[in-house]
Amino acid sequence: MVSYMMGSQNDIAKIFKALHRPGDPIILTNVWDAISAKAVAALPETRALATASYAVAVAAGLEDPELTLEVNLRGAAAVAKIAKAFDKPLTVDFQDGYGEQLEEGVKTLLEIGAVGINLEDFSRERDALYDVGEAVERVKTVLRVAAEAGVPDFVVNARTDALVAGHPVEEAVKRGKAYLEAGATTAFIWGGREKGGTTRVEVEKEAKELGGRLNVSLVRVVPGGLTVDELREIGGVGVARISVGPQLMMRSVGAVAEEAGKILRGEGL
Repeated sequence: MVSYMMGSQNDIAKIFKALHRPGDPIILTNVWDAISAKAVAALPETRALATASYAVAVAAGLEDPELTLEVNLRGAAAVAKIAKAFDKPLTVDFQDGYGEQLEEGVKTLLEIGAVGINLEDFSRERDALYDVGEAVERVKTVLRVAAEAGVPDFVVNARTDALVAGHPVEEAVKRGKAYLEAGATTAFIWGGREKGGTTRVEVEKEAKELGGRLNVSLVRVVPGGLTVDELREIGGVGVARISVGPQLMMRSVGAVAEEAGKILRGEGL
């Protein structure tokens, strides 16, 4: 098991930030509750824990857009206990930051021990993208709140939904660059399920333009996606962070249904 002999919360944040290396990315197999967190944290290859808001919402009987700050924080707190027990950094999928509740929410995440968040630039309240300037200020707000709490190396993975909103990849890259300049560690250009994700050509362009400071969602449910080895070299620089979102949760549901079916048919375990 990897152990970081953790010190202060900012020491943990520094360790987590240092794991974001273009060409040698940190791989996050996103979790959604204490059980999944414990299973992942126990793996010797796991270097950090990360939540997936979609999976947290589904586990609470909600759709992703219905996930409230309170429910998300409750899920994060459960995972944070496991992160602490297994000596792992924790980053939380914080959706769009919940409007005016952004500072309040980040303060609570810091209190439970989180050292990073995923922050989106699509406002659910407005049903539209934040203007670039406003989205940049929200990234800066997160980092200011974290610094005031003694965690100046807090990691922001700044997600843009520009592609999903119908903008070209150039606009997504422009937003990604702005968020990185504002202090984000990585940018995450989300392709969206409806769009079919991000194409290989788009990822190559994004990685090259952002100097590898890119988060990519690894596709495991649908065949034909980019592999980890390909992502280490894509665009000539590779990416710095790979995540899987809610895909482990989706697969676990199928496994539970399969085993339950065997029992109900009298086959036993």
